[in-house]
Amino acid sequence: MKHIGQNIRRLRHKSGMSQNQVAQGLKISIPAFSKIETGITDINIQRLNQISELFQVPITDILLEEGTNPQSSNLQEVDVLKEKLYLMEQEIIDLQKRLIDLYEEVRNKNKQ
Repeated sequence: MKHIGQNIRRLRHKSGMSQNQVAQGLKISIPAFSKIETGITDINIQRLNQISELFQVPITDILLEEGTNPQSSNLQEVDVLKEKLYLMEQEIIDLQKRLIDLYEEVRNKNKQ
C-alpha cells in the first residue's frame, strides 16, 4: 500500500502543491496528510475519492503501482470487442435493408 502514498506524493509534486495546500483541500491536518503520503495511514474510499477530485485524476492513477498499465493489457480485448461490435452493426444494417425490401415487396403486391 506504500505505492498509493508515493502516487499521491507524485501527483502533489506534479501539481506544484505543498503538503499544507493538499491538507487544506482535504480538510485534514498536515501530519495526517503526511502519514497518508508516507504510507503510514491507509486511506478509505471517501478520502481516495477526495484526493482524485483534488488532483483531477482517475482513482486508478492513485491505486496502481507505477509501471502497471491495465489499459495496455486490455487493448487487445478492446480491439476484439470493437470488431465484434462492427460486425453486429453491419448485420443490423443488412437486416434493416432486408426489412425495407420485404415491406416494399408486400406493399407492391397489395397495390396489384
